[in-house]
Amino acid sequence: MPMILSVSRRTDVPAFYSEWFMNRIRAGYLLTRNPFNPSQIRRAELSPALVDCVVFWTKDPSPMLPMLDELDALGYRYYFQFTLTPYGRQLEQRLRPKEEIIQTFTALGTRLGRERVFWRYDPIIVNDTLSADYHTKSFASLCQRLCGYTNSVTVSFVDLYRKLKTPLIREVAAEEIAGISAAFADIARRHGLPIRACCEKTDLTPYGIRPASCVDRETVEALCGYSVAAKQDKNQRPGCGCLASVDAGVYNTCKNGCVYCYANYSETSVAANFARHDPMGEFLIKDRL
Repeated sequence: MPMILSVSRRTDVPAFYSEWFMNRIRAGYLLTRNPFNPSQIRRAELSPALVDCVVFWTKDPSPMLPMLDELDALGYRYYFQFTLTPYGRQLEQRLRPKEEIIQTFTALGTRLGRERVFWRYDPIIVNDTLSADYHTKSFASLCQRLCGYTNSVTVSFVDLYRKLKTPLIREVAAEEIAGISAAFADIARRHGLPIRACCEKTDLTPYGIRPASCVDRETVEALCGYSVAAKQDKNQRPGCGCLASVDAGVYNTCKNGCVYCYANYSETSVAANFARHDPMGEFLIKDRL
């Protein structure tokens, strides 16, 4: 049965595990565990005939860029959800300098075309330093630099997960959401970028920001050239419009060090999992049972 492959909502595969991913492509399959029931294993067949599309999620795909020619030659269809925010090391501890990542974004957009690189300004964090004015100026600057290399931007305001215990992140007030949303919509419009909101609790349509569908039927079918059988993914958060997909990743394995991350429980768990990673393995992380 054909599927959409998500690579990955759970970790940054292009940044840290691209060698493993390409080894699985060559092997023709990968194994994943249900994160809520580790004894439940799924074998995902990776023949191009059985993969409608690959959706890559990343903050830095530079390690994967040299591998795209091979993916193309094998006949895979894919696009990137590329998160690029203006934050420094205080919030995103181990990312390369943003100027370098912007250059990677433009290189990817040039290589694939605007329609296959989706920019994410996500999450929007407001505090004493990261004010509404800061975000407005930063967003305008990034729109100016990226608008030639992407054809949309997706935003969302930070979610306060229970594990987030830091003074750097607080709830964004309703009036702040309204002001930032109105400003962003106007800036995006002036740069020719449709703007979407990902799983946002607040209705932003009054500002011209429609709900996003990141694993998007229209995008997938345009790449495939045919209708896909996938239905809406019922396992995602309320408000998610994504199609169902098979996720190739594992929680607690991303090394970007973002303090707002929902996918990592602790630095200790990330280090322990990364130590068990085998680039030649069937699983992203060696068997834990």
